[in-house]
Amino acid sequence: MSAPLPRRIDALVSRVRVLDGVASSARLQREGASAATIAAAVARGDLVRLRRRWLALPDADPLLVAAARAGVTLACCTAAVRHGLWVLDRDVLHVAAPAHAGRITVAGGTRVHRAQPLLPRHPESLIDEVVNVLGLVSVCLPVEEALAVWDSALNKKLVTLDEMRRYPLGARARRLADLATPLPDSGLETFLIVRLRWLGERLSPQAWILGHRVDLLIGERLVLQADGGHHVGAQREADIRHDALLALNGYHVIRVGYRQIVDDWPSVQLLITQAIAQGLHRAH
Repeated sequence: MSAPLPRRIDALVSRVRVLDGVASSARLQREGASAATIAAAVARGDLVRLRRRWLALPDADPLLVAAARAGVTLACCTAAVRHGLWVLDRDVLHVAAPAHAGRITVAGGTRVHRAQPLLPRHPESLIDEVVNVLGLVSVCLPVEEALAVWDSALNKKLVTLDEMRRYPLGARARRLADLATPLPDSGLETFLIVRLRWLGERLSPQAWILGHRVDLLIGERLVLQADGGHHVGAQREADIRHDALLALNGYHVIRVGYRQIVDDWPSVQLLITQAIAQGLHRAH
């Protein structure tokens, strides 16, 4: 004997919540939900129909709802954020649509990608796969920003370079595959490495010194620390203690913030070049 209708509705709503609040009706029916139960959940206001193919909770993520309504997939930078990757500019909404799709309307300022994906997109997926994200950022973003996303994906072990090189990459993606490394812990560290290569000095990201990792070691003694938004409270106090320990052991520490790196790079570069010109990167 089947469970009472209210219990079936509750179970259905719980399943949709597990699926990030938006799910295709075909998937739910494959998993055992009947058309009658779905209709009852909609009638009761527990679920909302988005076109014919999709169902959502009333409080579902607005971006996923918008993607389902428009028949697109969250892609490129927008999908990168969903996968926990480091992205500099999060203001523009990026979506992917089939090349033959008509005019796409999701929100103001939406960038629609119609390129062939590296991985086929499942019609019931609203968030693009990491492999496709890396393929799109390689042609959408400046090299430095795209490399930060690639490094982040490698750092989080979501892909490997060997895997990425087996896909049919374009020229810019192949270049990024040659430059990318899993060592940087944030995009700021990627920026530092890219921007300081011209110095010709040894750059060691995430070097382990005196019991802690530092963001970047230049030469043998110059430590560059890049503070993101998480460097507050206890983390900030621990950083200050480690800075003092480094100084007592002959290291020179330059600590810079997010806005300095992103908006005022010349002043940061000047600090670093002055330190190197004075030999502060060398062991004495």
